Amino acid sequence: MKLKDVLRYCFLLESVNESYLNKDITTITQDTRQVTKGSLFIAIEGANFDGHSLIQEALEKGATAVVVERRPNDQTMPYVLVPDTKKALAEIANAFYGNPSETLNVVGVTGTNGKTTITHLVDQIVDLLGHKAGIIGTMYNKIDDQVLPTINTTPDSITIQKLLQQMNRAGVSVSALEVSSHGLAQGRTWGIDFDIAVFTNLTQDHLDFHGSMEEYFLAKSLLFSQLGNSYTGKRKLAVINQDDSYGRKLSQMTSANVLTYGCEGQGDLQARRIRIDSTGTSFNLCFQEVSYEVQTMLIGEFNVYNLLAAIGVTIGLGYNFEEVLEVIPAIKPVMGRFQLVANAKKVAAIVDYAHTPDGLENVLETAQEIATKKIFCVVGCGGDRDKTKRPLMAEIALKYATTAIFTTDNPRREEPMSIVEDMIAGTHQDNYMIELDRKKAIQLAMDLAEEGDLVLVAGKGHETYQITGEKTIHFDDSEIISEYQPSIEVR
Repeated sequence: MKLKDVLRYCFLLESVNESYLNKDITTITQDTRQVTKGSLFIAIEGANFDGHSLIQEALEKGATAVVVERRPNDQTMPYVLVPDTKKALAEIANAFYGNPSETLNVVGVTGTNGKTTITHLVDQIVDLLGHKAGIIGTMYNKIDDQVLPTINTTPDSITIQKLLQQMNRAGVSVSALEVSSHGLAQGRTWGIDFDIAVFTNLTQDHLDFHGSMEEYFLAKSLLFSQLGNSYTGKRKLAVINQDDSYGRKLSQMTSANVLTYGCEGQGDLQARRIRIDSTGTSFNLCFQEVSYEVQTMLIGEFNVYNLLAAIGVTIGLGYNFEEVLEVIPAIKPVMGRFQLVANAKKVAAIVDYAHTPDGLENVLETAQEIATKKIFCVVGCGGDRDKTKRPLMAEIALKYATTAIFTTDNPRREEPMSIVEDMIAGTHQDNYMIELDRKKAIQLAMDLAEEGDLVLVAGKGHETYQITGEKTIHFDDSEIISEYQPSIEVR
């Protein structure tokens, strides 16, 4: 592709030498390690590093040109000057990969909790209805049946556009994206033509990045304020949790059509008479004044919300409503989301990604509904992250669990004991134990549990690693549980 075609959406502050504009661009990147002959390098100024310091290195590695937002000292080099290289990155990626979202049905899911589950539910429903789907999210990226590793919940603009192009070529009809507040605030989703935007809920998380709940909400709202501003082309739909106060605000912040859902008597899609046990959940789904009986393997009211959101998406995509309901019993639980793990002791052992106060409360409330005796909750808080949620997490664990076992959860550069001390600071409860070795903490909970008890290991879910200091080691909660062998009786 010619440089002039790659730049066609960009606002240029200076005209570019005609001889440069007709040169071929083979790759685009913001990482000098990926620069090869024919690359276009986009210099991004980040929080910790400024790509402008590497433009000479990029050219020496064979870059055809560099895109900058500050005029370089050497003005003889092949540079393109733009007001904002982050926006230019999105514009360039969109052009280079052929505007892939224009021909895909793209679903963006945002909110504090539920993003991963909803994207996977949409993926499963579309697949069960005989169509190809894709996922871009926390656990991995998926193109039909091909699974690819991922680093961020919402990747950078280049990675997203490349994935969407690959989905197009693979015949994918629906792509479901987890859209994080970080991704929205940093413009990683600029240039994506979303057809449907889903809002799950908003509870405390990421205040270390956003500073306040209001700023956190404003970041989430960007997905909806940018949706449907034009009534040409594809129809747009916002699917919003009506039971969440922030969701009700969002309904007024988008020009797109809105479909609401809830479990408290409000919303276009309503769940009533929810029944939960250890095998699944059933409820009455009310839509357009008709009630339908729904049975699912997913456990818990929070999963009812997730399922309602996914059903709302399929309505927006134009699938037959009754055909969607027919495949719901076949939907499988998502890995690391209220995942029952078989074990030698034959107690109910659940692994869940709950790492926010609201998320932990949701899963513990569900645990109380299905547990017949005691609940043991193994939980920690991440290091170098929002410290204000630590005592909230501890109080919730102490409120709902018979015994809480506080441990590590990616302590990163913080001292593990100082994190736990933040968690228990101010508590008047004493139904807790401390075991900083996460493996030993899980084994302790399993040792203590007896028939009829429930063990909940929260915080990491699908993750298969533990970050301590600068080291990342393999660690999988579900492996620890499944490989557990009962030790001597604990009294």
